[in-house]
Amino acid sequence: MVKAVVAGASGGIGQPLSLLLKNCQLIDELALYDVVNTPGVAADLSHISTPATVTGYLPKDDGMKGALTGADIVVIPAGIPRKPGMTRDDLFKINAGIVQGLIEGCAKYCPKAFILVISNPVNSTVPIAAEVLKKAGVFDPKKLFGVTTLDVVRAETFVAEITGEKNPGKLNIPVIGGHSGETIVPLFSQSKPSVNIPAEKLDALVNRVQFGGDEVVKAKEGAGSATLSMAYAGYRFAEKVIKATKGEKGIVEPSYVYLPGVDGGDAIAKATGTEYFSVPIELGANGAEKAIDVVSSANDHEKKLLKACYEGLNGNITKGIEFVQNPPSK
Repeated sequence: MVKAVVAGASGGIGQPLSLLLKNCQLIDELALYDVVNTPGVAADLSHISTPATVTGYLPKDDGMKGALTGADIVVIPAGIPRKPGMTRDDLFKINAGIVQGLIEGCAKYCPKAFILVISNPVNSTVPIAAEVLKKAGVFDPKKLFGVTTLDVVRAETFVAEITGEKNPGKLNIPVIGGHSGETIVPLFSQSKPSVNIPAEKLDALVNRVQFGGDEVVKAKEGAGSATLSMAYAGYRFAEKVIKATKGEKGIVEPSYVYLPGVDGGDAIAKATGTEYFSVPIELGANGAEKAIDVVSSANDHEKKLLKACYEGLNGNITKGIEFVQNPPSK
């Protein structure tokens, strides 16, 4: 039996993500949680002829407890998009607080569940989650993941447009670092099968992977962000975690993890100077079985990108840890 939970299920990412998870044949129970509309979303999805039974919960009547109790995997896309006049700092405080509250619920009601954090800024929300779980005495670094799969999906898609590959999903391109702007570092030199990116197109391609979200915001004329592609990416990673727990071997996908807590992570933490970092992770029955070092094989162009990545990332990580250890005044 697999019980999956979507926390933030009524939102722009949450609804399509819930639809994809309902379509997954590996899930027996799908619990949806949000502050509004969840019973309606659940009722709608429950009419789909796939195995998962669907329930929807609101905060009232101990809804968080109902949704999270017995969960095997919790996917968290909860949060609000930036509104006009709102600073990034305002947005950070709101979303950080939302994630903190949900992780406190996970620590209480499903401490052994795999937790997949989508809520932005991932570079900071994953350290927030870790600090909350540490405080509760239930932190398992192998079970906490920041979902950076959208960067991988974009890299595959944009490279395929250049090389002419008909099925972008056949490409395997490690994208490492963090999950915003310059902290995102695609390692095209380590693509499998190998790809030939013309030198004059490389900088623009890197920039497009790093700032692909801006492309979507612009196309939606400020009325939304990357919700559908993010839902697909979140589903892709969640499905891989579930498959690995069911015994499938050889599943590797980049994810943003606490390196010192994962086998092979110490060496990468030493090389990068960061404790949280996205690298290809070998998934297994217990979660993150092994962090794979692709950093040491980066070429000169990628090393320059990594230097900028480390600087930005460490600031983001510190901000997340500080948020829990020294809460901002209300």
